[in-house]
Amino acid sequence: MKKIEAIIRKSKFSAVKRALHDVGVNFFSYWDVTGLGNEKKGSVYRGVSYSTSDIQRRYLSIVVNDDFEEITIKTIIEAARSGEVGDGKIFVSDIKDCYRIRTGEKGSQTLK
Repeated sequence: MKKIEAIIRKSKFSAVKRALHDVGVNFFSYWDVTGLGNEKKGSVYRGVSYSTSDIQRRYLSIVVNDDFEEITIKTIIEAARSGEVGDGKIFVSDIKDCYRIRTGEKGSQTLK
């Protein structure tokens, strides 16, 4: 099993959610995060330029069986990419085990 963590633009979340659903990834957690990165945001108010280095993003945490790893990553990249600095990052790590609380089942079948 793999844990796929993605940090994406908030504006791309709906497209990513739909795309993941279309390929069969129907369960994941997400939350809003603020971070720092290479993207530089700024604004002008009454002729004065203000720089804001905090960037609003959405963080997705997805656990999939090994055979879903590549399609999940490919789907996120295709749906979240704008081609601009600040599109985000994807991190992949191994999951040792998984348990379904309701039944006590253990292993990869708990993700189905």
